[in-house]
Amino acid sequence: MTVTSELRPDGIRVVTMNAPPVNALTVQGWFDVAAALDEASADMATKVVVLRAEGKGFNAGVDIKEMQNTTGFDALLGANKGCFAAFKAVYECSVPVVAAVNGFCVGGGVGLVGNADIVVASDDAFFGVPEVNQGALGAATHMARLVPQHMMRTLYFTARTIPAKDLVQFGSVLEVVPREDLLDAALKVAGEIAAKNTKVIRAAKEALNGIDPIDVNKSYRWEQGFTFELNLMGVSDELRDDFAGTEKAKGA
Repeated sequence: MTVTSELRPDGIRVVTMNAPPVNALTVQGWFDVAAALDEASADMATKVVVLRAEGKGFNAGVDIKEMQNTTGFDALLGANKGCFAAFKAVYECSVPVVAAVNGFCVGGGVGLVGNADIVVASDDAFFGVPEVNQGALGAATHMARLVPQHMMRTLYFTARTIPAKDLVQFGSVLEVVPREDLLDAALKVAGEIAAKNTKVIRAAKEALNGIDPIDVNKSYRWEQGFTFELNLMGVSDELRDDFAGTEKAKGA
């Protein structure tokens, strides 16, 4: 199962992504993440969510091979809608979301983490938005919540990655811990939140979202529009073919 959700007796709901080999989520996988967060939102027994992953890394973005092996643009449209739904569900979750990031967190992974409320990471974690390599745009909205503006632009234009330890200085990552201690670290801060009055915490989450200077949903949707333009030009298929070893751009 790609996404599982477990509500612990202390009110901490642990949502786990597990899509081997690299947690590159299919269209359905992104909608499954959205559904898990929406369920947490609606369940008053859920006091806080820990979003984590099994495997080598937290999230490698969309499943490009699924996209290139699907005729037409159905998979592209599905991935864009799925990512939008998942990012939105994290941001609008009625309770705080603690992201526990291990290994690589790139593309869509940054979309999830950038919309989370608290981020803890393992000492092997790193973040990046390599969208330009695949002829797409997106997640700059969310990377801008993790690093300052000029660093975001550098990472975006170059497709470089940045280690989690460097994000601690920006205040976007709470702490970096050994990988074997990651879940415990996430549960510890989640436990502090779970110990508070749930009604107050839910009100606080809504209030903080209401004073955000950027509407992350509209901002991300704006980015997606350029992805569609690039696809109409044909450049996106060419770049994704190079990555996936397919020949969709040639009509094969």
